[in-house]
Amino acid sequence: MSTDNNTLRRLLRRPCTIAVVGLSNDPARPSNQVAQYLQQHGFRVVPVNPRYAATSESVLGEPCYASLGDIPFAVDIVDVFRRTEDVLPIAEQAVQIGAKCLWQQIGVANREADALARAAGLDSVMNLCIKIEHARLAGAGQLG
Repeated sequence: MSTDNNTLRRLLRRPCTIAVVGLSNDPARPSNQVAQYLQQHGFRVVPVNPRYAATSESVLGEPCYASLGDIPFAVDIVDVFRRTEDVLPIAEQAVQIGAKCLWQQIGVANREADALARAAGLDSVMNLCIKIEHARLAGAGQLG
């Protein structure tokens, strides 16, 4: 299932709060590079990684949370940097917190999580990079 450009444009307009599940503090990791890009383009990035939350370590200058349910404010997009088989419980949490979109990064395509998110009224994106899609649409002047 593909996501059309109109949906991507709607999702990627700012202001927007994006919880990045699996965000690493290592600048060489794709999750860190994507999150930095999002911050540089005006998005509020919320790190979700139990390893860093357990030590109260911040990531990219933001407090890190152990799970989506620990975030004390609204989240628009849940961007997932986890293995495909780990996505379903994240999708369940995304529904529980009232997120608007479940976004599975390149290489991540859990169809059960996608169906769950859509059935709950969330937008769902699979196997696409949020950074690449934002850059593509912004470069084409399509984000207004």
